[in-house]
Amino acid sequence: MRWTGPLLIAVIGVLALFLDFFPNLTLPGRTADEPARLVETKLGLDLQGGLKVEYRVLPAGGQSPDATSLEVVRGIMERRVNSTGVGEPIVVTSGTDRIIIEVPGATDPAAVRRLVGRTGRLDFVPIPTTMTPPVKDQLLDLTQLTVLFSGDKLKSASIGTGQNGERVVVFSLEDEAARTFGDWTSAHVGEYFAIVLDSAVISAPRINEAITGGSVQISAGGIAGFPLKEAEELTNVLRFGQLPFPVEELSSDTIDPTLGAEFLASSLLAAAIAISLVIVFMLVHYRLPGLVANFALVYYALVVLAIFRLIPVTLTLAGIAGFVLSIGMAVDANILIFERSKEELRLGKSLPNAIEAGFARAWNSILDSNVSSLITASILYFFGSSVIQGFALVLIIGVLVSMFSAITVTRTMLRIVVDRSWSRRPWLYGVSAAEMVLRPGARGARREVAGGV
Repeated sequence: MRWTGPLLIAVIGVLALFLDFFPNLTLPGRTADEPARLVETKLGLDLQGGLKVEYRVLPAGGQSPDATSLEVVRGIMERRVNSTGVGEPIVVTSGTDRIIIEVPGATDPAAVRRLVGRTGRLDFVPIPTTMTPPVKDQLLDLTQLTVLFSGDKLKSASIGTGQNGERVVVFSLEDEAARTFGDWTSAHVGEYFAIVLDSAVISAPRINEAITGGSVQISAGGIAGFPLKEAEELTNVLRFGQLPFPVEELSSDTIDPTLGAEFLASSLLAAAIAISLVIVFMLVHYRLPGLVANFALVYYALVVLAIFRLIPVTLTLAGIAGFVLSIGMAVDANILIFERSKEELRLGKSLPNAIEAGFARAWNSILDSNVSSLITASILYFFGSSVIQGFALVLIIGVLVSMFSAITVTRTMLRIVVDRSWSRRPWLYGVSAAEMVLRPGARGARREVAGGV
């Protein structure tokens, strides 16, 4: 068990190096229909440019699109672009009937056209009892499942009120789909069915009773039922999952990086200088623990970059700023730990005990600080625009990995170091013998630190 921690750190480090530097590494697709994906560092529009495609929303059925319909179409298109990964696309409306899509790194207009220009497909899929009930946004391989009917069989969808006054979503089916759904629910009470848009689960309710007559009610449980926003989103998907209006492509152009290579080089140079100053400060001020912390910092950077390439995360200038910020937070955790350890040494504790006490006393402060950062970053991710979401995602990953590097990696390395005879000198930890005091009953702080007992 003594070597479990070092072994885990070594395995994660080797995997990170493999993902960071192994060329032409590919991963299988998330579904059987999705091709293999190259593991690579993706850059955003501001750093590498991409593709801009403009669409016009056309009238249908004698009706022209209004502002609400245009926003629904924009939301569906944005979900489709985002389904390829964390790409930070820019999808905006323009005027009364235009939608503009900017996709970083894309160079093939046909690929974007296939992705967002189709009318969409909404399916109702029974979930087999052998399969775990899916969650929202989970991708399903529809080639392995049976589609009961598609979204064109819906007549209407709206927000309603349940028997106990809770908020529910109600939709009605055409006659043929109503009979099909009634027969299936009668035979499968207690099972689940999924509402799926372009293979992504929108909702997966449980069948509580046979549903005949074509009127279906979906409830969320609890006293209040669905939150209003969630109910509106589900209703819009049921009503408009298949684009409410057809679209046509007006133009497609490649766009250049908005920052330019010179600005990017300057930003990276500034970040490198800042990190170098942090490394020098830790080494000069904290000496041997600072050297260990600098190693953990390099380890942290390799692991975070590997995660970015694995997900993948699209790096914009805002994302790079989030990464640099998380480095500062990782160092901040080490500073808290080392200062606590120095206090324990000054009180006359042995070196191993001082190190352990420093980690124990600093843990609550580190946990509170990082949890606060995670809460803030999560709010930015769930409610911000695509660029803000990219910054928040980078910050969340950085904070989580920084906690691992500061607590697990640094602690494990210090435990190994303090077992060596050459490391048992107080000045290596920024503490002089004059600063140390005797504990009651101790023979002497100098001997206690030197002996490590």
